[in-house]
Amino acid sequence: MTVPNQMRYLGKIMTAVCLVITMGFTPNTTPHPQPVSTTVPPTGFARYHDLYEQLELAQAGLSREAFELGLKGMESLHNQGVLENESVLSIADFSLPSNQQRLFVIDLEQGSVLFQTYVAHGRNSGKAMATRFSNRANSFQSSLGFFVTGETYTGKHGLSLRLDGQEPGINDRALDRGIVMHSADYASANWAARQGFIGRSLGCPAIPEELHQSIISTIAHGSCFFIYAPQYTTAKGHKLV
Repeated sequence: MTVPNQMRYLGKIMTAVCLVITMGFTPNTTPHPQPVSTTVPPTGFARYHDLYEQLELAQAGLSREAFELGLKGMESLHNQGVLENESVLSIADFSLPSNQQRLFVIDLEQGSVLFQTYVAHGRNSGKAMATRFSNRANSFQSSLGFFVTGETYTGKHGLSLRLDGQEPGINDRALDRGIVMHSADYASANWAARQGFIGRSLGCPAIPEELHQSIISTIAHGSCFFIYAPQYTTAKGHKLV
């Protein structure tokens, strides 16, 4: 084979080798799988935390701590199987003075505030602010903590609602003390305007006469009612949260 022919032959071989190498290294265009999100949506009553912003509860005056503790306590009561109505959470926020509308009845499932109105504290708990609390009979002080609403009855204040305290040493004597939700003429804007605070009870969370039937009918029979004050977090006893 002549030299020119040898060169042409070698050139063909090199071209073939390059084609084979190029084909062997064809880039892989298969898309890489995207990472799967590991974010777990909140479960239980924690799924309602966003309602604090959605319902503008801070602007309405409700303490964030009161709301978050309320959800945690409601979760505990749910786990104990003592709640019959798990859509409604009621909070009396005693971090506020009584001339403010500090009772909040919240429909968690519908995402709405059903009622916001006045609620009285016990006469020996303080004047405008409730600062002292008791579980003792004849103390005429309010009790803090979590209650499960009971049955209704008609007494001297009309339609009234029994409250079953759930925390030993804090409010478990509520039934024996006769602590109930009832109406009172002194739980009103007129009283607040006249003396700077509404009237006080013997320890019961008294509410306005014009709303008491609607509120009591809504929350009766096994819903969660939480009486909050900053002192709750340091109260001695068996707290739910």
